[in-house]
Amino acid sequence: MRQVEPADVDGVLALVLAARAESSVGSQVCTSEREQLQQQLGALTAVPGGTVLVAVSGDEVVGLLLGRVLEPTLFTDRSSFTVDAVYVASGHRRRGVGHALMLGATEVALAASAEQVYVTPLPGARGMQRFFVQLGFAPAAAFRAAATAALHRRLTLDAPVARRSPRRIEDLIARRRETRRRGDDGPQDVSPKAEHAAPVRGGTSDQAAQP
Repeated sequence: MRQVEPADVDGVLALVLAARAESSVGSQVCTSEREQLQQQLGALTAVPGGTVLVAVSGDEVVGLLLGRVLEPTLFTDRSSFTVDAVYVASGHRRRGVGHALMLGATEVALAASAEQVYVTPLPGARGMQRFFVQLGFAPAAAFRAAATAALHRRLTLDAPVARRSPRRIEDLIARRRETRRRGDDGPQDVSPKAEHAAPVRGGTSDQAAQP
């Protein structure tokens, strides 16, 4: 599991289209036009805090997570992290891939000092609903939410595969902590945009997912 790279573009597009085909509400997941989808994914990665994580087996992209760091707004002075999509290829499920992707997302959230992680599973996606409930997510309006620190502990304990944290995310956390240590006299830019600048050209507005 790692941050997305330019060579992953085709694999990412194939996974998103597979998620669309599998969902009973495919048209709500994403467009079926590959070129348009690539542009939408590119828009997501250009958003400050945009995060694309992939799980790779050999040369094949077998899992995908799309997420964003949300900075404080008029209604809150705290950052949060939202998971827009999680999807694992059908032949690689029940092997810890979904846990590993969620652990990577949680570590990005920790690096950004995001206290809550939000997810929005599609209506009717029972497998994904169960997955998030097992991780401790509770209903929060139209979302499900979990405290970042508690989620990180649960993921680390529950999934041996997920303990192999990606080196790049560990480096990101270390850099963020060092930045804060050197100067706490003003607001810090905690969005991981620079680290996630690999040009996957395409984001889905909704998500289909299976752990």
